[in-house]
Amino acid sequence: YTSGSTGKPKGVAIEHRSTVTMLYWAQEIYPQNILAGVLASTSFCFDLSVFELFVPWSAGGKVILAENVLRLPNLPARNAVTLINTVPSAIAELLKMDGIPLSTKIINLAGEPLTRSLVQRIYEKEHIEHVYDLYGPSEDTTYSTFALRKAKGPATIGRPIANSQIYLLDGHFNLVPCGIPGELYIGGAGLARGYLNRPELTKEKFIPNPFSDDPNARLYKTGDLARYLPDGNIEFLGRIDHQVKIRGFRIELGEIESALGQHPQVKEAIVLAQEDEPGQKRLVTYLTLQENQDLSITEFRSFLKAKLPDYMIPAHFVFLEQFPLTPNGKVDRKALPVEYQLSPELVKAYEAPRSPTEEILAEIFAEVLGLEKIGIHVDFFELGGHSLLATQLISRVRESLEIELPLRSLFEAPTVAELTHLIDMKREAGEGLKVPSTIQPVPREGDLPLSFAQERLWFLDQLEPGSPFYNIPAAVRLTGPLNIPVLEQAFAEIIRRHEALRTTFATVEGNPIQVIHEDVSFSFALMDLSQLAQKEREAEALRLATEEAQKPFDLSQGPL
Repeated sequence: YTSGSTGKPKGVAIEHRSTVTMLYWAQEIYPQNILAGVLASTSFCFDLSVFELFVPWSAGGKVILAENVLRLPNLPARNAVTLINTVPSAIAELLKMDGIPLSTKIINLAGEPLTRSLVQRIYEKEHIEHVYDLYGPSEDTTYSTFALRKAKGPATIGRPIANSQIYLLDGHFNLVPCGIPGELYIGGAGLARGYLNRPELTKEKFIPNPFSDDPNARLYKTGDLARYLPDGNIEFLGRIDHQVKIRGFRIELGEIESALGQHPQVKEAIVLAQEDEPGQKRLVTYLTLQENQDLSITEFRSFLKAKLPDYMIPAHFVFLEQFPLTPNGKVDRKALPVEYQLSPELVKAYEAPRSPTEEILAEIFAEVLGLEKIGIHVDFFELGGHSLLATQLISRVRESLEIELPLRSLFEAPTVAELTHLIDMKREAGEGLKVPSTIQPVPREGDLPLSFAQERLWFLDQLEPGSPFYNIPAAVRLTGPLNIPVLEQAFAEIIRRHEALRTTFATVEGNPIQVIHEDVSFSFALMDLSQLAQKEREAEALRLATEEAQKPFDLSQGPL
């Protein structure tokens, strides 16, 4: 039984031959002496137990039972354990207890991303010969890929096990190139029969394999995100449902976690998108550090800035002694604290304003960031500021101090003290003191030149007339009774308000110009599909929508 990322258990029907496939692979990888004492500490309800029980038995080895892996130090047979098969969170706790027996030679870790720092800590135990990073959902008989991790090597889940295939695909089922994230699909002999008594879910997750000549071949849609490294190994990036959109940017949380995992002092990192105000999401990072480490948020932000764009830098960093765990030893993301306080180092760094300008700026900083007060030497972006809030702040500075500052000023001078110094310098030089007046409408008489964006598209249209390549189609499904005349009125009003939708392009003496029309008639084309069967309606609607999406624009005639 697996709950996956949904938390709702579902039975996975595994055929004997799929298990046998996994056993043959394991016997090729693990020497017989290593299978002589395999610790079985996973519940029989979970797929890791398939490896722990059947791999040693099939090779004439021994299974050593424990209620859970953390009971290993007190186990009478602990010194007979040669292989431990568990999750990273559990092995981290076992390391804290110094509970790995000297007889243990190999450690298998699966179920969670395996950080480089944890691998290094395991190899500090000199009796450990190999650490394997194993990836695989229950739907593919325990394991699908494996990597022999090195103490100083990259974080990777490796390559497929024998008789398995991995495909990284985009949203259109195209194979993605090296370095580009794609959804991970699994094919091969290990695939489950499906979900027990769940035919609809089975059909949704186990799809026909478009890359196979076998008409019965299937792929399992994992919902995981990964990318190929230059050496052909695979880097796991997290769940697709951990993909978030913040301020218009689509962000893979796993990519941030992966970057943090490269810091030598980070044990574990989890990044969540949390809503501190309705509609306002911010990235929050939870960290556990190596023992006796005391690092500042500034150091972590600087480290990430060298690896990620600004919009992926978390607003808040929360340091924990350990992450909460689920009963089966995985990190319980839902149990992470949702309330967090300002970093103590930023609180201690408070220094009061020293001048009227600093007082005004400190008040503006605090209002925009939603804080009670702010010290003059604290970085705006370390307090959770981002580009949208920066725009608000610059706008308020313009109103309060009657000075015009470009947005980049805040990135160059992100503290109250630095921004005050910049403003004082501009005032002394007589720059930016006059706030620009309201934008005035441009007369519409005569030939109007094209904007750069318009000119570019017009030029491309001249090169290849009637091309739909620059169409950006989107389909919207409305549910409930639809008042078509009112919808048409709404569209007509949008067209009336926006000149760009009433514009066509003409050529005068070889130069393109804008022609803005006073009025453009608009009405929907209505097609009645009620005579068709439900399935045929969907297919015909999709055909019509696709046809419309491919229809080229006539820039000289419109409507646009």
